[in-house]
Amino acid sequence: MATLRKVLADAGFDDVRTHLQSGNVLLSSKTKPEQTARKCERLIEDEFGLQIDVVVRTPADLARVVKLNPLGKVATDPKRYQVSFLGGELPAASRRKLEEAIEEPEQLVVSGSEIYGWHPKGVARSKLWGRLAGRDLGVTATARNWTTVAKLLELADEG
Repeated sequence: MATLRKVLADAGFDDVRTHLQSGNVLLSSKTKPEQTARKCERLIEDEFGLQIDVVVRTPADLARVVKLNPLGKVATDPKRYQVSFLGGELPAASRRKLEEAIEEPEQLVVSGSEIYGWHPKGVARSKLWGRLAGRDLGVTATARNWTTVAKLLELADEG
């Protein structure tokens, strides 16, 4: 992560910070989120030889996600409450496949370019999580548990 921070800072991004070891980067940019994502993808490929899809959210986007919190009343364990951040609109066929994979007491809410998933029995055997984590959603996606989402918002507010 130290090398990633340096690569991004050297490329002109400001306030570059990382959280955990799972690709959470906070930075300042004068470009639009989509442009920032593409630039980060190119830098990662050039520097590390990896083709990684990047999804960008602004602090205002994160605040909206946390404020909405549609499953907050039932999601009592933040480590089993996931938000999938999408790089675009979820195709209707993908949404149907996700809905078909829900096994009680799991819950799912699709809201704009985020998917909120509650997995009270964990993700290990969850068919829903398997589909959320897979690459067949028809759109770029990355997921974080609620603890991480809240921390990223906190860090973004500090920056």
